[in-house]
Amino acid sequence: MCLVVAACALTTSGCTSWSQYWRNHMKVGPAYLRPVAPIEPAWIEADDPQVRSASEVETQWWRQFNDPTLDQLVLQAYEQNLSLRDAGFRVLAARAAYNITVGGFFPQSQRGVAEYARWQLSNNVGAFENLSIPPFSLWQTGFNLSWELDLWGKIRRNIESAAAKYQASVEEYDGVLVTLIADVADRYVDYRIARQQVSDLSRLAAIQRESLQVAIDRFEGGVTSELDVSQARLNLAKTEGQIPLYEQQVRLASNALCVLLGIAPEDLSLRLGDAAIPDVPPALGVGVPADLLRRRPDVRQAERLLAAQCAQIGVAEADLYPAFSINGYLGVYANELGQLFESDSVFGFVAPVVDWKILNYGRLLNNIRQQDAKFQGLAAAYQETVLRAGREAEDGIISTIKARAAVDKQRQAVDAATRSAELVSIQYREGTADFNRVYVVQQAQAIEQQRLNDNIGGVAKGMIQTYRALGGGWQLRLEELASSGRCCKPLPSVDGGACDDYIGKQPPAGYDAWCIWPELLRGHKPR
Repeated sequence: MCLVVAACALTTSGCTSWSQYWRNHMKVGPAYLRPVAPIEPAWIEADDPQVRSASEVETQWWRQFNDPTLDQLVLQAYEQNLSLRDAGFRVLAARAAYNITVGGFFPQSQRGVAEYARWQLSNNVGAFENLSIPPFSLWQTGFNLSWELDLWGKIRRNIESAAAKYQASVEEYDGVLVTLIADVADRYVDYRIARQQVSDLSRLAAIQRESLQVAIDRFEGGVTSELDVSQARLNLAKTEGQIPLYEQQVRLASNALCVLLGIAPEDLSLRLGDAAIPDVPPALGVGVPADLLRRRPDVRQAERLLAAQCAQIGVAEADLYPAFSINGYLGVYANELGQLFESDSVFGFVAPVVDWKILNYGRLLNNIRQQDAKFQGLAAAYQETVLRAGREAEDGIISTIKARAAVDKQRQAVDAATRSAELVSIQYREGTADFNRVYVVQQAQAIEQQRLNDNIGGVAKGMIQTYRALGGGWQLRLEELASSGRCCKPLPSVDGGACDDYIGKQPPAGYDAWCIWPELLRGHKPR
Protein backbone atom coordinates (compact mmCIF):
# COMPACT_ATOMS: atom_id res chain seq x y z
CA MET A 1 0.00 0.00 0.00
CA CYS A 2 2.82 2.41 0.89
CA LEU A 3 4.51 1.78 -2.44
CA VAL A 4 1.29 2.53 -4.29
CA VAL A 5 0.91 5.80 -2.39
CA ALA A 6 4.52 6.68 -3.14
CA ALA A 7 4.18 5.96 -6.85
CA CYS A 8 1.01 8.04 -7.07
CA ALA A 9 2.67 10.88 -5.20
CA LEU A 10 5.68 10.80 -7.47
CA THR A 11 3.69 10.86 -10.69
CA THR A 12 0.93 13.28 -9.73
CA SER A 13 2.05 15.66 -7.01
CA GLY A 14 5.64 16.54 -7.62
CA CYS A 15 7.90 18.18 -10.15
CA THR A 16 10.12 15.19 -10.97
CA SER A 17 8.94 12.49 -13.36
CA TRP A 18 9.37 8.81 -12.58
CA SER A 19 12.07 8.43 -15.26
CA GLN A 20 13.97 11.44 -13.91
CA TYR A 21 13.63 10.10 -10.38
CA TRP A 22 15.16 6.80 -11.49
CA ARG A 23 17.98 8.46 -13.48
CA ASN A 24 18.75 10.63 -10.44
CA HIS A 25 19.34 7.46 -8.38
CA MET A 26 15.99 7.72 -6.61
CA LYS A 27 16.29 11.42 -5.78
CA VAL A 28 13.80 14.12 -6.68
CA GLY A 29 14.94 17.50 -7.87
CA PRO A 30 17.02 18.58 -10.86
CA ALA A 31 20.35 17.03 -11.80
CA TYR A 32 23.05 19.67 -11.60
CA LEU A 33 24.73 20.90 -14.77
CA ARG A 34 27.31 23.65 -14.68
CA PRO A 35 26.08 26.72 -16.63
CA VAL A 36 27.80 27.73 -19.81
CA ALA A 37 30.52 30.26 -19.00
CA PRO A 38 30.94 33.31 -21.26
CA ILE A 39 34.62 33.03 -22.12
CA GLU A 40 36.69 33.64 -25.24
CA PRO A 41 38.94 30.97 -26.80
CA ALA A 42 42.03 33.21 -26.81
CA TRP A 43 43.40 36.37 -25.23
CA ILE A 44 43.06 39.64 -27.10
CA GLU A 45 46.87 40.04 -27.11
CA ALA A 46 47.53 36.37 -27.90
CA ASP A 47 49.73 37.28 -30.88
CA ASP A 48 52.05 39.47 -28.81
CA PRO A 49 55.45 37.82 -28.25
CA GLN A 50 55.21 38.73 -24.57
CA VAL A 51 52.20 36.43 -24.17
CA ARG A 52 52.81 32.68 -24.18
CA SER A 53 49.35 31.15 -24.49
CA ALA A 54 50.74 27.72 -25.26
CA SER A 55 52.54 27.60 -21.90
CA GLU A 56 50.97 26.61 -18.61
CA VAL A 57 50.59 29.34 -16.02
CA GLU A 58 53.49 29.46 -13.59
CA THR A 59 52.10 28.18 -10.31
CA GLN A 60 54.84 29.88 -8.27
CA TRP A 61 55.00 32.89 -10.54
CA TRP A 62 56.72 35.21 -8.06
CA ARG A 63 59.92 33.17 -8.43
CA GLN A 64 60.23 34.61 -11.95
CA PHE A 65 61.43 37.83 -10.30
CA ASN A 66 64.55 35.90 -9.18
CA ASP A 67 64.40 37.71 -5.84
CA PRO A 68 65.20 35.48 -2.81
CA THR A 69 63.92 38.16 -0.44
CA LEU A 70 60.49 38.10 -2.05
CA ASP A 71 60.50 34.29 -1.99
CA GLN A 72 61.08 34.33 1.76
CA LEU A 73 58.34 36.91 2.32
CA VAL A 74 55.81 34.81 0.41
CA LEU A 75 56.62 31.68 2.42
CA GLN A 76 56.42 33.53 5.73
CA ALA A 77 53.08 35.06 4.79
CA TYR A 78 51.78 31.60 3.86
CA GLU A 79 52.83 30.26 7.24
CA GLN A 80 51.72 33.13 9.46
CA ASN A 81 49.07 35.31 7.78
CA LEU A 82 46.00 35.57 10.02
CA SER A 83 43.43 36.06 7.26
CA LEU A 84 44.60 32.82 5.68
CA ARG A 85 44.41 31.08 9.04
CA ASP A 86 40.86 32.38 9.48
CA ALA A 87 39.92 30.94 6.07
CA GLY A 88 41.46 27.63 7.11
CA PHE A 89 39.23 27.41 10.16
CA ARG A 90 36.22 28.12 7.97
CA VAL A 91 37.23 25.02 6.00
CA LEU A 92 37.28 23.04 9.24
CA ALA A 93 33.81 24.32 10.11
CA ALA A 94 32.48 23.42 6.65
CA ARG A 95 33.96 19.94 6.87
CA ALA A 96 32.40 19.41 10.30
CA ALA A 97 29.04 20.59 8.93
CA TYR A 98 29.39 18.09 6.09
CA ASN A 99 30.12 15.25 8.52
CA ILE A 100 27.08 16.24 10.60
CA THR A 101 24.92 16.14 7.47
CA VAL A 102 26.22 12.71 6.51
CA GLY A 103 25.21 11.49 9.97
CA GLY A 104 21.63 12.40 9.11
CA PHE A 105 21.45 9.52 6.64
CA PHE A 106 21.43 7.05 9.52
CA PRO A 107 18.77 6.87 12.27
CA GLN A 108 18.28 10.52 13.08
CA SER A 109 17.36 10.00 16.72
CA GLN A 110 18.59 7.23 18.98
CA ARG A 111 18.84 7.08 22.74
CA GLY A 112 19.83 4.63 25.40
CA VAL A 113 17.67 4.72 28.57
CA ALA A 114 18.34 3.45 32.08
CA GLU A 115 16.05 4.41 34.95
CA TYR A 116 15.09 3.43 38.48
CA ALA A 117 11.96 4.68 40.27
CA ARG A 118 10.40 3.95 43.67
CA TRP A 119 6.62 4.31 43.69
CA GLN A 120 4.13 4.69 46.54
CA LEU A 121 0.46 5.59 45.98
CA SER A 122 -1.16 8.11 48.29
CA ASN A 123 -3.96 6.79 50.56
CA ASN A 124 -5.44 10.30 50.69
CA VAL A 125 -6.38 10.27 47.03
CA GLY A 126 -9.86 8.94 46.50
CA ALA A 127 -9.02 7.05 43.34
CA PHE A 128 -6.34 5.02 45.21
CA GLU A 129 -8.25 4.34 48.50
CA ASN A 130 -9.30 0.77 47.74
CA LEU A 131 -6.31 -0.35 45.67
CA SER A 132 -4.18 -1.38 48.63
CA ILE A 133 -1.02 -1.36 46.48
CA PRO A 134 2.14 -1.49 48.57
CA PRO A 135 5.18 0.59 47.62
CA PHE A 136 7.08 -0.90 44.69
CA SER A 137 10.25 -0.35 42.63
CA LEU A 138 10.52 -0.10 38.84
CA TRP A 139 13.79 -0.80 36.99
CA GLN A 140 14.08 -0.25 33.28
CA THR A 141 16.67 -0.02 30.54
CA GLY A 142 16.34 0.04 26.78
CA PHE A 143 17.02 1.70 23.48
CA ASN A 144 14.81 3.73 21.15
CA LEU A 145 15.32 5.16 17.70
CA SER A 146 13.57 7.17 15.00
CA TRP A 147 14.65 6.75 11.38
CA GLU A 148 13.25 8.67 8.44
CA LEU A 149 13.87 6.66 5.28
CA ASP A 150 15.46 8.68 2.49
CA LEU A 151 13.02 7.49 -0.14
CA TRP A 152 13.00 10.77 -2.10
CA GLY A 153 16.65 11.69 -1.65
CA LYS A 154 16.06 14.60 0.70
CA ILE A 155 18.89 13.59 3.02
CA ARG A 156 21.21 12.69 0.14
CA ARG A 157 20.52 16.05 -1.49
CA ASN A 158 21.42 17.74 1.79
CA ILE A 159 24.65 15.75 1.82
CA GLU A 160 25.38 16.86 -1.76
CA SER A 161 24.77 20.45 -0.75
CA ALA A 162 27.01 20.21 2.32
CA ALA A 163 29.77 18.55 0.29
CA ALA A 164 29.65 21.33 -2.31
CA LYS A 165 29.75 23.98 0.43
CA TYR A 166 32.77 22.24 1.95
CA GLN A 167 34.48 22.27 -1.43
CA ALA A 168 33.56 25.94 -1.82
CA SER A 169 35.27 26.66 1.50
CA VAL A 170 38.45 25.03 0.18
CA GLU A 171 38.20 27.25 -2.89
CA GLU A 172 37.72 30.26 -0.63
CA TYR A 173 40.92 29.32 1.20
CA ASP A 174 42.77 29.10 -2.10
CA GLY A 175 41.34 32.45 -3.15
CA VAL A 176 42.63 34.05 0.03
CA LEU A 177 46.04 32.49 -0.66
CA VAL A 178 46.11 33.83 -4.23
CA THR A 179 45.25 37.31 -2.98
CA LEU A 180 47.76 37.08 -0.14
CA ILE A 181 50.68 36.17 -2.40
CA ALA A 182 49.78 38.89 -4.89
CA ASP A 183 49.44 41.44 -2.09
CA VAL A 184 52.85 40.52 -0.68
CA ALA A 185 54.45 40.91 -4.11
CA ASP A 186 52.55 44.15 -4.74
CA ARG A 187 53.62 45.75 -1.46
CA TYR A 188 57.17 44.54 -2.01
CA VAL A 189 57.28 46.24 -5.41
CA ASP A 190 55.85 49.40 -3.83
CA TYR A 191 58.67 49.26 -1.30
CA ARG A 192 61.32 48.83 -3.99
CA ILE A 193 59.89 51.63 -6.15
CA ALA A 194 59.85 54.05 -3.23
CA ARG A 195 63.39 53.11 -2.18
CA GLN A 196 64.60 53.58 -5.76
CA GLN A 197 62.95 56.98 -5.94
CA VAL A 198 64.66 58.03 -2.71
CA SER A 199 68.01 56.81 -4.03
CA ASP A 200 67.69 58.53 -7.43
CA LEU A 201 66.36 61.78 -6.02
CA SER A 202 69.19 61.84 -3.47
CA ARG A 203 71.68 61.35 -6.31
CA LEU A 204 70.10 64.12 -8.40
CA ALA A 205 69.94 66.40 -5.36
CA ALA A 206 73.69 65.97 -4.93
CA ILE A 207 74.21 67.09 -8.55
CA GLN A 208 71.93 70.06 -8.03
CA ARG A 209 73.80 70.93 -4.84
CA GLU A 210 76.98 71.15 -6.91
CA SER A 211 75.18 73.41 -9.39
CA LEU A 212 74.05 75.62 -6.51
CA GLN A 213 77.64 75.97 -5.35
CA VAL A 214 78.73 76.92 -8.86
CA ALA A 215 75.97 79.56 -8.99
CA ILE A 216 77.06 80.92 -5.61
CA ASP A 217 80.69 81.10 -6.72
CA ARG A 218 79.77 82.88 -9.95
CA PHE A 219 77.51 85.32 -8.09
CA GLU A 220 80.14 86.10 -5.48
CA GLY A 221 82.64 86.59 -8.30
CA GLY A 222 80.36 89.15 -9.86
CA VAL A 223 79.84 87.10 -13.00
CA THR A 224 76.08 86.53 -12.57
CA SER A 225 73.18 87.95 -10.65
CA GLU A 226 71.57 86.54 -7.50
CA LEU A 227 68.76 85.17 -9.69
CA ASP A 228 70.93 82.18 -10.60
CA VAL A 229 71.43 81.39 -6.92
CA SER A 230 67.69 81.65 -6.21
CA GLN A 231 66.83 79.36 -9.11
CA ALA A 232 69.43 76.84 -7.99
CA ARG A 233 68.07 76.87 -4.43
CA LEU A 234 64.52 76.43 -5.77
CA ASN A 235 65.58 73.51 -7.92
CA LEU A 236 67.34 71.78 -5.03
CA ALA A 237 64.50 72.43 -2.57
CA LYS A 238 61.89 70.96 -4.95
CA THR A 239 63.95 67.81 -5.42
CA GLU A 240 64.76 67.37 -1.74
CA GLY A 241 61.14 68.08 -0.83
CA GLN A 242 60.01 64.96 -2.67
CA ILE A 243 62.39 62.65 -0.79
CA PRO A 244 60.40 62.60 2.51
CA LEU A 245 57.22 61.72 0.60
CA TYR A 246 58.88 58.66 -0.90
CA GLU A 247 60.40 57.79 2.48
CA GLN A 248 56.85 57.84 3.81
CA GLN A 249 55.82 55.42 1.05
CA VAL A 250 58.72 53.15 2.02
CA ARG A 251 57.43 52.98 5.58
CA LEU A 252 53.80 52.48 4.53
CA ALA A 253 54.78 49.58 2.27
CA SER A 254 56.87 48.10 5.10
CA ASN A 255 53.96 48.37 7.55
CA ALA A 256 51.60 46.72 5.05
CA LEU A 257 54.07 43.87 4.57
CA CYS A 258 54.24 43.35 8.33
CA VAL A 259 50.48 42.82 8.53
CA LEU A 260 50.58 40.40 5.61
CA LEU A 261 53.38 38.51 7.36
CA GLY A 262 51.34 38.26 10.54
CA ILE A 263 53.73 40.35 12.64
CA ALA A 264 53.47 43.71 14.40
CA PRO A 265 54.69 46.68 12.34
CA GLU A 266 58.47 47.01 12.45
CA ASP A 267 61.22 48.49 10.33
CA LEU A 268 62.01 45.91 7.64
CA SER A 269 64.78 47.93 6.01
CA LEU A 270 67.60 45.78 7.38
CA ARG A 271 65.84 42.58 6.38
CA LEU A 272 64.85 43.78 2.91
CA GLY A 273 68.13 45.54 2.21
CA ASP A 274 68.86 47.43 -0.99
CA ALA A 275 67.87 45.96 -4.33
CA ALA A 276 66.53 47.10 -7.66
CA ILE A 277 62.87 47.05 -8.62
CA PRO A 278 62.06 43.40 -9.51
CA ASP A 279 62.71 42.58 -13.14
CA VAL A 280 60.01 40.87 -15.21
CA PRO A 281 60.81 38.06 -17.68
CA PRO A 282 60.42 38.92 -21.39
CA ALA A 283 57.29 36.76 -21.77
CA LEU A 284 54.59 35.47 -19.42
CA GLY A 285 53.01 32.02 -19.53
CA VAL A 286 49.28 32.74 -19.34
CA GLY A 287 47.62 29.64 -20.79
CA VAL A 288 44.21 30.12 -22.42
CA PRO A 289 41.09 31.83 -21.04
CA ALA A 290 39.29 28.51 -20.51
CA ASP A 291 41.90 27.63 -17.87
CA LEU A 292 40.33 30.24 -15.60
CA LEU A 293 37.42 27.84 -14.98
CA ARG A 294 39.66 25.25 -13.37
CA ARG A 295 42.41 27.41 -11.92
CA ARG A 296 40.86 30.54 -10.48
CA PRO A 297 39.52 29.80 -6.98
CA ASP A 298 36.73 32.38 -6.91
CA VAL A 299 35.31 30.91 -10.12
CA ARG A 300 35.46 27.44 -8.61
CA GLN A 301 33.93 28.71 -5.39
CA ALA A 302 31.02 30.32 -7.25
CA GLU A 303 30.46 27.09 -9.18
CA ARG A 304 30.46 24.96 -6.00
CA LEU A 305 27.99 27.29 -4.27
CA LEU A 306 25.79 26.97 -7.34
CA ALA A 307 25.93 23.17 -7.08
CA ALA A 308 25.08 23.37 -3.38
CA GLN A 309 22.01 25.47 -4.12
CA CYS A 310 20.88 23.10 -6.88
CA ALA A 311 20.75 20.30 -4.33
CA GLN A 312 18.57 22.49 -2.10
CA ILE A 313 15.91 22.50 -4.82
CA GLY A 314 15.70 18.72 -4.43
CA VAL A 315 15.50 19.08 -0.65
CA ALA A 316 12.56 21.47 -1.03
CA GLU A 317 10.81 19.22 -3.56
CA ALA A 318 11.13 16.20 -1.29
CA ASP A 319 8.78 17.90 1.17
CA LEU A 320 5.98 17.49 -1.38
CA TYR A 321 6.00 13.73 -0.90
CA PRO A 322 5.10 11.62 2.12
CA ALA A 323 7.93 10.96 4.57
CA PHE A 324 8.22 7.38 5.84
CA SER A 325 9.73 6.86 9.26
CA ILE A 326 10.25 3.97 11.63
CA ASN A 327 9.99 4.54 15.36
CA GLY A 328 10.90 1.78 17.73
CA TYR A 329 11.76 0.90 21.30
CA LEU A 330 13.24 -2.21 22.85
CA GLY A 331 13.83 -2.52 26.56
CA VAL A 332 13.24 -4.43 29.78
CA TYR A 333 11.06 -3.51 32.76
CA ALA A 334 10.98 -5.22 36.19
CA ASN A 335 10.16 -4.50 39.81
CA GLU A 336 13.31 -6.19 41.01
CA LEU A 337 16.81 -5.65 39.67
CA GLY A 338 17.43 -9.40 39.51
CA GLN A 339 14.44 -9.90 37.22
CA LEU A 340 15.47 -7.12 34.82
CA PHE A 341 17.03 -9.32 32.12
CA GLU A 342 14.58 -12.24 32.29
CA SER A 343 12.66 -12.95 29.09
CA ASP A 344 9.35 -11.98 30.69
CA SER A 345 10.72 -8.45 31.31
CA VAL A 346 11.19 -7.60 27.65
CA PHE A 347 9.10 -4.75 26.31
CA GLY A 348 9.17 -3.15 22.85
CA PHE A 349 7.29 -1.77 19.91
CA VAL A 350 7.76 -0.81 16.24
CA ALA A 351 5.68 2.05 14.86
CA PRO A 352 5.89 2.91 11.13
CA VAL A 353 4.87 6.51 10.53
CA VAL A 354 3.76 8.29 7.36
CA ASP A 355 4.00 12.09 7.46
CA TRP A 356 2.53 13.90 4.46
CA LYS A 357 2.06 17.66 4.49
CA ILE A 358 -1.01 17.54 2.28
CA LEU A 359 -2.46 20.87 3.43
CA ASN A 360 0.69 22.90 2.89
CA TYR A 361 1.23 22.76 -0.85
CA GLY A 362 1.14 26.49 -1.33
CA ARG A 363 3.99 26.92 1.13
CA LEU A 364 5.96 23.95 -0.18
CA LEU A 365 5.63 24.92 -3.84
CA ASN A 366 6.70 28.46 -3.08
CA ASN A 367 9.68 27.13 -1.19
CA ILE A 368 10.69 25.23 -4.33
CA ARG A 369 10.28 28.42 -6.37
CA GLN A 370 12.36 30.30 -3.80
CA GLN A 371 15.19 27.76 -3.93
CA ASP A 372 15.08 27.75 -7.73
CA ALA A 373 15.24 31.56 -7.83
CA LYS A 374 18.29 31.46 -5.56
CA PHE A 375 19.85 28.94 -7.93
CA GLN A 376 19.19 31.15 -10.94
CA GLY A 377 20.70 34.10 -9.09
CA LEU A 378 23.83 32.13 -8.22
CA ALA A 379 24.06 30.99 -11.83
CA ALA A 380 24.14 34.61 -12.94
CA ALA A 381 26.70 35.38 -10.23
CA TYR A 382 28.87 32.49 -11.46
CA GLN A 383 28.75 33.74 -15.03
CA GLU A 384 29.56 37.27 -13.88
CA THR A 385 32.51 35.91 -11.90
CA VAL A 386 33.82 34.28 -15.07
CA LEU A 387 33.36 37.54 -16.99
CA ARG A 388 35.17 39.49 -14.28
CA ALA A 389 37.99 36.97 -14.23
CA GLY A 390 38.48 37.33 -17.97
CA ARG A 391 38.43 41.11 -17.77
CA GLU A 392 40.96 41.19 -14.91
CA ALA A 393 43.29 38.84 -16.79
CA GLU A 394 43.05 40.96 -19.93
CA ASP A 395 43.69 44.09 -17.84
CA GLY A 396 46.82 42.53 -16.35
CA ILE A 397 48.16 41.38 -19.71
CA ILE A 398 47.69 44.73 -21.44
CA SER A 399 49.06 46.59 -18.41
CA THR A 400 52.25 44.53 -18.54
CA ILE A 401 52.69 44.94 -22.29
CA LYS A 402 52.09 48.69 -22.35
CA ALA A 403 54.12 49.37 -19.21
CA ARG A 404 57.07 47.57 -20.80
CA ALA A 405 56.70 49.67 -23.95
CA ALA A 406 56.58 52.80 -21.80
CA VAL A 407 59.79 51.72 -20.03
CA ASP A 408 61.66 51.45 -23.33
CA LYS A 409 60.67 54.99 -24.33
CA GLN A 410 61.20 56.36 -20.85
CA ARG A 411 64.76 55.03 -20.73
CA GLN A 412 65.46 57.07 -23.86
CA ALA A 413 63.96 60.13 -22.19
CA VAL A 414 66.11 59.64 -19.08
CA ASP A 415 69.26 59.14 -21.15
CA ALA A 416 68.51 62.30 -23.12
CA ALA A 417 67.72 64.28 -19.97
CA THR A 418 70.90 63.06 -18.26
CA ARG A 419 73.06 63.98 -21.24
CA SER A 420 71.35 67.37 -21.53
CA ALA A 421 72.02 68.05 -17.83
CA GLU A 422 75.69 67.18 -18.23
CA LEU A 423 76.09 69.45 -21.28
CA VAL A 424 74.22 72.42 -19.88
CA SER A 425 76.23 72.23 -16.64
CA ILE A 426 79.45 72.42 -18.63
CA GLN A 427 78.12 75.32 -20.67
CA TYR A 428 77.06 77.18 -17.51
CA ARG A 429 80.51 76.80 -15.97
CA GLU A 430 82.03 78.09 -19.22
CA GLY A 431 79.62 80.99 -19.29
CA THR A 432 78.01 80.07 -22.60
CA ALA A 433 74.58 79.29 -21.09
CA ASP A 434 72.49 80.99 -18.41
CA PHE A 435 71.25 79.17 -15.32
CA ASN A 436 67.64 79.14 -16.52
CA ARG A 437 68.56 76.35 -18.95
CA VAL A 438 70.29 74.47 -16.11
CA TYR A 439 67.18 74.85 -13.99
CA VAL A 440 64.83 73.57 -16.70
CA VAL A 441 67.00 70.64 -17.72
CA GLN A 442 67.69 69.46 -14.16
CA GLN A 443 63.98 69.61 -13.33
CA ALA A 444 63.23 67.54 -16.43
CA GLN A 445 65.92 65.04 -15.43
CA ALA A 446 64.34 64.53 -11.99
CA ILE A 447 60.83 64.18 -13.44
CA GLU A 448 61.86 61.72 -16.16
CA GLN A 449 63.79 59.59 -13.66
CA GLN A 450 60.75 59.35 -11.40
CA ARG A 451 58.59 58.37 -14.35
CA LEU A 452 61.07 55.69 -15.35
CA ASN A 453 61.01 54.15 -11.87
CA ASP A 454 57.21 54.22 -11.85
CA ASN A 455 57.09 52.57 -15.28
CA ILE A 456 59.57 49.85 -14.29
CA GLY A 457 57.45 49.20 -11.24
CA GLY A 458 54.38 49.25 -13.47
CA VAL A 459 55.74 46.29 -15.45
CA ALA A 460 56.21 44.31 -12.23
CA LYS A 461 52.77 45.32 -11.00
CA GLY A 462 51.26 44.35 -14.34
CA MET A 463 52.77 40.89 -13.99
CA ILE A 464 51.40 40.61 -10.44
CA GLN A 465 47.98 41.74 -11.63
CA THR A 466 48.08 39.19 -14.43
CA TYR A 467 48.88 36.21 -12.24
CA ARG A 468 46.45 37.36 -9.56
CA ALA A 469 43.75 37.38 -12.25
CA LEU A 470 44.86 34.01 -13.62
CA GLY A 471 44.47 32.47 -10.15
CA GLY A 472 48.09 31.40 -9.81
CA GLY A 473 49.74 30.82 -6.46
CA TRP A 474 47.36 28.65 -4.43
CA GLN A 475 49.32 25.61 -5.58
CA LEU A 476 51.94 26.60 -3.01
CA ARG A 477 50.05 24.58 -0.44
CA LEU A 478 50.60 21.44 -2.52
CA GLU A 479 54.38 21.77 -2.50
CA GLU A 480 55.10 19.82 0.67
CA LEU A 481 52.61 17.09 -0.20
CA ALA A 482 54.02 16.78 -3.71
CA SER A 483 57.54 16.39 -2.36
CA SER A 484 56.37 13.51 -0.18
CA GLY A 485 54.53 11.78 -3.03
CA ARG A 486 51.09 12.29 -1.44
CA CYS A 487 49.80 14.99 -3.76
CA CYS A 488 46.77 14.33 -5.87
CA LYS A 489 45.99 15.98 -9.20
CA PRO A 490 46.57 19.65 -8.40
CA LEU A 491 43.68 21.05 -10.43
CA PRO A 492 40.03 19.96 -10.26
CA SER A 493 38.66 18.59 -13.49
CA VAL A 494 35.94 20.56 -15.26
CA ASP A 495 35.73 18.58 -18.47
CA GLY A 496 32.41 17.01 -17.55
CA GLY A 497 29.19 18.76 -16.68
CA ALA A 498 27.94 16.64 -13.79
CA CYS A 499 28.07 17.86 -10.23
CA ASP A 500 30.67 15.23 -9.31
CA ASP A 501 33.32 16.71 -11.62
CA TYR A 502 35.17 18.13 -8.62
CA ILE A 503 38.34 16.28 -7.74
CA GLY A 504 39.11 17.12 -4.12
CA LYS A 505 42.23 19.15 -3.50
CA GLN A 506 44.82 18.19 -0.96
CA PRO A 507 45.14 20.32 2.16
CA PRO A 508 48.00 22.78 2.62
CA ALA A 509 51.08 22.15 4.70
CA GLY A 510 50.03 21.85 8.33
CA TYR A 511 46.49 20.65 7.55
CA ASP A 512 46.28 16.88 7.83
CA ALA A 513 43.18 16.37 5.71
CA TRP A 514 41.90 19.64 7.16
CA CYS A 515 42.22 18.42 10.73
CA ILE A 516 42.69 20.99 13.49
CA TRP A 517 46.21 22.21 14.11
CA PRO A 518 47.01 21.69 17.81
CA GLU A 519 49.67 24.38 17.41
CA LEU A 520 47.05 26.88 16.26
CA LEU A 521 44.91 26.20 19.29
CA ARG A 522 47.92 27.05 21.43
CA GLY A 523 48.59 30.20 19.41
CA HIS A 524 51.61 28.98 17.41
CA LYS A 525 52.17 29.14 13.70
CA PRO A 526 51.05 26.16 11.54
CA ARG A 527 54.34 24.41 10.96
